[in-house]
Amino acid sequence: MATVAHCLYCFETLAAYLESRKPLSLKEIEEAWNEHPEAGAEDASKTESLEKRIPALRRVADSTSSASTSSSPSSNSTVSLTTETAATSTDSLADAITESPLFVTWNTVSPRSGHTSLRGCIGTFEAQELDEGLSSYAITSAVHDMRFDPISKREISSLEVAVTLLTDFEDCADAMDWEIGTHGLRISFTERGRRYGATYLPDVAAEQGWTKEETLVSLMRKAGWVGKKDKWQGVDLKVVRYQGRKKSLQYPAYKQWRDWVNSRDEDEA
Repeated sequence: MATVAHCLYCFETLAAYLESRKPLSLKEIEEAWNEHPEAGAEDASKTESLEKRIPALRRVADSTSSASTSSSPSSNSTVSLTTETAATSTDSLADAITESPLFVTWNTVSPRSGHTSLRGCIGTFEAQELDEGLSSYAITSAVHDMRFDPISKREISSLEVAVTLLTDFEDCADAMDWEIGTHGLRISFTERGRRYGATYLPDVAAEQGWTKEETLVSLMRKAGWVGKKDKWQGVDLKVVRYQGRKKSLQYPAYKQWRDWVNSRDEDEA
C-alpha cells in the first residue's frame, strides 16, 4: 500500500524541482521517516491492516500451490501474488512492494473550507520501480497535465498529494461488473474506426456521488466520445476493474517533517 514516505517523496521531488536542487532519495526519506516521532502511528496502522489480510493471503497461497503447475497468471494481471509473498511476516510484507503501477495526484486545498480541487493527475498502468516511478510522475502530474497550467513554486504550500498504487486488475464480465468505492475503471472501445480509452481511480465515482451508469458515461466523455448519453449501452465497451492502495498528505505535514530533518542534520553536523 502507499505510505506517508511515498507522499513525502513526491513533495520532496516537486519542491527540489521547483527550487533547482537535488532531492532526497526515496530510501533516505524512508529511513528518516522511520526515525520521526509520528512514524509509529503509521506503522501500527499498517501492521493491523496487514494482519487482517494475512489469512486471506495465505488462502490465496494455498489455492495457488494446489493448482496445476501448468497454469499461468491471467494476462491482464499486472501484479501477481506468489506463495512466498503470502507466507512472509507482516514486517516483510510492509516492505515487499518495490514496484507497482501508480498514479500521483495533486490537489489544491482551500485555506478556509479545506475543500480540495484537482490540480493534476497522471500515472501509468505499467509497473514502475517506486523510486523512479514516483519521482517521475510527481513531476509529470505537476507540470505536464495538459488540463492545467504547470504548478508554480508559490503554489506548493497550498497543495495536497495523493499516491495510489494499483492492484488486482481483472477483466469485467460486463460494463456493470464492478463496485463503487472499491474499483477503479479502465475502459477502451472503438467507434467509427477511432480507438478510445480512459480511466478513473477507485475513489472518483464515490467522491462525485455518481451511479455506475453516470460513471461510465463520464468516463466515455473523458475518452472523447461525443455520442448521445442514452446511447452509451450500444457501444462495445471493454472494461477492466482494478483496486488501489491510496495515501494522501498535505504540505504542512511535509514542511514539518522537512524542518525536522534539517534540524536533525544540523545537530549531527
